[in-house]
Amino acid sequence: MHDAYDVLCVGYGPANVAVAVAFEELWPQARVKFLEREPGPYWQRAMLLDGSDIQNNPLRDLVTPRNPRSRYTFTNFLHEQGRLFKHLNLPSHYPLRKEYARYVQWVAETVQADVDYGREVTGIKMDSSADGPLVEVTVADGTTYHGRSVVVAPGRTPNVPAVFGDVPAPHLFHTSQFLPNIADLERDFDGTLAVVGASQSAVEVVLDLIARFPAARITNVMTGFGYRLKDTSPFSEEVYFPEFVEYYFHATEEGKKRLRDQLRPTNYSAADADVVSALYMRMYEDELDGRERIRLATNRRIESVERTAEGVALDVTEHITGERERIHADRVVLATGYLDLGITGRTEQLPPLLRDLADVLGVTDDQPLSVGYDYGVVPHPAFEREVPPIFVNGLCESTHGLGDAGSFSLLALRSQAIVESLERRLVAEQGTADLVAAQAAGSEI
Repeated sequence: MHDAYDVLCVGYGPANVAVAVAFEELWPQARVKFLEREPGPYWQRAMLLDGSDIQNNPLRDLVTPRNPRSRYTFTNFLHEQGRLFKHLNLPSHYPLRKEYARYVQWVAETVQADVDYGREVTGIKMDSSADGPLVEVTVADGTTYHGRSVVVAPGRTPNVPAVFGDVPAPHLFHTSQFLPNIADLERDFDGTLAVVGASQSAVEVVLDLIARFPAARITNVMTGFGYRLKDTSPFSEEVYFPEFVEYYFHATEEGKKRLRDQLRPTNYSAADADVVSALYMRMYEDELDGRERIRLATNRRIESVERTAEGVALDVTEHITGERERIHADRVVLATGYLDLGITGRTEQLPPLLRDLADVLGVTDDQPLSVGYDYGVVPHPAFEREVPPIFVNGLCESTHGLGDAGSFSLLALRSQAIVESLERRLVAEQGTADLVAAQAAGSEI
């Protein structure tokens, strides 16, 4: 018999840190192991830019919506760090991203969680024991862990469109790797840096680059006419309410598509007013001073990308006029977002770590991963009794709505749903196993 954990949790970013808090507060008896590839509990290290904020109310933290009396609230973090009154006095609507990263790290290190750092998970498959199906998780050095269930929270896969091919970093890279790939450039760097995209991340990167490298030229390539303001209407922001999750989950596929089309500007291809205004003011002042450091190459479609001796060349076409142009850059930053689960658009059929389970989970070219309301994976009916509980945490925008779009808004409530479902499933399963064993023992007397 395997010495199995009750739950194996892959990843220890904000999504699974919230799960760790939920285990401590809701089901402390569970034997849980967390596996994290990084050497510590870090969040968005590559995008902790000066002045950048988190874009959501700080009370939508890892625990407050579920348990505002918890020790692990953002408010209590500020109190324990001696910064509560200073923070309350800030002339800002949202906390700095740097401070929220420290909050996440503080919770991760304070909560009673069993974490193995520096463990990159390379595979997940099923195993079995006399007590029922198990999950086997393998890490890079060949070590295996066994559990009666697994919660997968590796973060979403960066979206790198096929046109960008195999141009290696640091010549071309995604924003998720931004700071490490510009760390070698000196402050007096006077080359050209291209940023692809028109999202919040894109404008943040443009502002960071021009401040970090005052002599550089920044070219921002985007498919639209210009930056659009994010829809922050309080009516639209109700997509981050728990009631919307239920509404969205039970909608038809046609209904889900209609909602996505309506609500896309609340999170995608748009930016907050503060950074848009800051960028426009910076460009205006540059024009006043007779210099052009930032160029917006708008309405451009990137046709091909080539690695050159000087850097990277982007062949682009202007949507309206049809004009063709070759843009040369020393480095290219992709602010192109992340993949979601699905089979159309910017999607992948299942998290890469679950690829070895595709058959038993019923995933095919025409069928993405099926996820239940409790974030538990629904296996193929033929294998239902053979598959231990598998949960996906923070990857379910296509089934549960924008609250799963890399946002903190519903982390606390999602972690509650996952932990309570795991307890129901595993305790009931163990109870059944104990009853069968007792009956078998009784029949031998």
